[in-house]
Amino acid sequence: MDGIKQTDQGPDRVQEWGHAGRLVAVVVTHNRLDKLKVTVARLLAEPAPLLQAVVVVDNVSTDGTGDWLATQDDPRLVVQTSTANIGGAGGFENGMKLAVERFDPDWLVVMDDDARPEPDALAAFHALAPIQWDGIAAAVYFPDGQICEMNRPSRNPFWHAREFRRTLFGGGRGGFHLEPSAYQGPAQQIDVTSFVGFFISRAGVQRIGYPDGGLFLYGDDGLYTLGLTKAGGRIGFEPSVRFEHDCSTFADQAQRGRFVPLWKVYYYHRNLLLLYRMAAGWLFWPAMALILPKWLLKMRAHAGERGAFLRLMGLGIVDGLLRQTSRTLEDIREVAGDRAGDR
Repeated sequence: MDGIKQTDQGPDRVQEWGHAGRLVAVVVTHNRLDKLKVTVARLLAEPAPLLQAVVVVDNVSTDGTGDWLATQDDPRLVVQTSTANIGGAGGFENGMKLAVERFDPDWLVVMDDDARPEPDALAAFHALAPIQWDGIAAAVYFPDGQICEMNRPSRNPFWHAREFRRTLFGGGRGGFHLEPSAYQGPAQQIDVTSFVGFFISRAGVQRIGYPDGGLFLYGDDGLYTLGLTKAGGRIGFEPSVRFEHDCSTFADQAQRGRFVPLWKVYYYHRNLLLLYRMAAGWLFWPAMALILPKWLLKMRAHAGERGAFLRLMGLGIVDGLLRQTSRTLEDIREVAGDRAGDR
């Protein structure tokens, strides 16, 4: 096969890999079997030279996901079933560790269960070799072709004067996120991205390690990728590598500004504070003086549970300042008054 690297796997067999070497996908799932089926099918449709294996971490799903996964017989599919709810962060930590230990890949690519590469995305990734980056962020779109706003990569405004000025003078998210025109342009270096279509090299993993499972959910991807950049790794946004995100997180406009279930208040504010601290450096404290009053206004969306909201946010702020990530979900649900459902 033209352009494929060949690696000896024994005297009678030669295994072929794509230009970038061995690539393993890691997918974390929880109670979204319909979307997981599409993602697994899309991944396993890729030829083996482009994708060595798919690791699925089933985070205690109760919708039949485990039973369905047990019926799959593709030898490239490896399933790890959690015994407790470890959140998205715990799922990515465990899944990436398993992928590295089992397959010794050159690259990992991570995604949620509702996200998957477009049909030519992995071929486009391998076509980039030799790759100049330690990590690569894909261009993520909704199924209708619109740019997925929540997965727009960013440059840290506290590290770059142009982005700092744009953000300071009213640019909002647009001040530091890549502009839509970047999706039609050449590759460019970024500082932070999401775990939807994020590729990380073996060298990148060796540099930064694995995600902190104690983060549970919210911001684990931002902290991990910004940490990689801070440690000297280089992350590139590659528009030719396209992912689809069938995301319904913001579909219900009535729920915007409201945390359901309530215990998510803790993780959101604790982890965002950790991210701000890493991003802002010595400017962290002035930034918090502006941010905290805005956070307090969110309790207006929580009539009837404002006391629990304030307790959760206060605990999140304290733990964020102390860099405490060891509290269990059960601890947080108790603070929330057990107004909790599953993740």
